[in-house]
Amino acid sequence: MQVKNYVNNCSSCHVVNLEGPVKCRSKLPNGIFPAPPHDQPGHTWHHSDNYLFKITKYGVENFIGEIYPNNIPAYEKILLDGQIISVLSYIKSEGSEDIIYRHNKFNRKYNAN
Repeated sequence: MQVKNYVNNCSSCHVVNLEGPVKCRSKLPNGIFPAPPHDQPGHTWHHSDNYLFKITKYGVENFIGEIYPNNIPAYEKILLDGQIISVLSYIKSEGSEDIIYRHNKFNRKYNAN
């Protein structure tokens, strides 16, 4: 189920194997960066689980409360909370033990504040 939700809702931008588009650090012709990678060197691990859930559910602009040009849809009316958690769990499960350890440590620090 985790993989299915990811493939059906995220892989068209983040790519099936989580690596993101080839040139993810270069802006698209519309001036917006493409979807970031979720693989080992990806940017996902720099955010708490709570942040990742909220940005996925509500979208970037709604979450940060200001205009921020992006292509990330809000999944609030597309996926149930459990499905969002399923996708995020799948992404995290594909990380190395070191990445998962560091992300869990980051989450503990984030949740302590």
